[in-house]
Amino acid sequence: MYHCLFVLASALGVLARPAQDVLSLAAPRPLVIWHGMGDSYASSGMQQLQSLITEMHPGIFIHPVHIDLDVKEDQRAGFYGDVNEQVELVAQQLQNVSELSGGFDAIGFSQGGQFLRAFVERHNVPPVRNLITFGSQHMGVADIPACKPYDLLCQLARNAARAGVYSEWAQHNLVQAQYFRDPGQLPRYLEANRFLTDINNEVPAARNATYAPRLGALEHLVLVLFAQDRTVVPKESAWFGSWAPPAEEDGRAPEKTVVPMRAQQLYTEDWIGLRALDEAGRVVLATCDGEHMQLPRACWEPLFEQYIGGSA
Repeated sequence: MYHCLFVLASALGVLARPAQDVLSLAAPRPLVIWHGMGDSYASSGMQQLQSLITEMHPGIFIHPVHIDLDVKEDQRAGFYGDVNEQVELVAQQLQNVSELSGGFDAIGFSQGGQFLRAFVERHNVPPVRNLITFGSQHMGVADIPACKPYDLLCQLARNAARAGVYSEWAQHNLVQAQYFRDPGQLPRYLEANRFLTDINNEVPAARNATYAPRLGALEHLVLVLFAQDRTVVPKESAWFGSWAPPAEEDGRAPEKTVVPMRAQQLYTEDWIGLRALDEAGRVVLATCDGEHMQLPRACWEPLFEQYIGGSA
């Protein structure tokens, strides 16, 4: 589902460097990775990813974020739990990893992307230098993500969320409900939500003035959209896009239109520092040609080469 699927061919003959080039490199900057829904910090896909990155950047220190050291519980935490509490737990976790104390680059897969952005805005200690998010839901989702046919854990969470997505229980216990943003129920969303509304500074009375300078401290924010994404609705959420609120059209179902990043009020009024970062040339909009979290080498390799593994 949201876990990463690397094309196995990417591991063949991968990224060999002459020995003299390796010796001449300074120690690479550490890396933090937050996996997506349905994955865990120690899955085979995550291990393969770390192996490929290590071959690209010899000597790099990689820390995969975990909510629980038990793999099954860590996977479950991608569906059930309070996201705000999870972000706080991870903030403490990262502060306790001595290798990260001088700063690090970060990769967030799917929902892990907006969770890492929450860390940057609320804490950013130790500091994130480059943040890459793949298919993340920065402006939320307008439909609860679909599940694989036999993924019972996902189906239970999805059915519960759809039944009462803005209930107090759902907003504290169902992860996907905490970034569900229904354009047809924006007042209800603004009233009930305690995660996405906060990191996007959408509630005027509760806006946090520290979020913009923290996000603005990033060297680059790299936003990757999957061109054929049918899991994230709308897919443009990966680029801070969202569906416009529906308008009445003679009783007919309104046509869905996307409000792009630079037309969002969040951007034009610069609630989180995104506009300033963009105008400084430090927001990168990238596209992967494929479905959600399908990562061919042509997609990830240039990004990992450019934005990961710089001098510590």
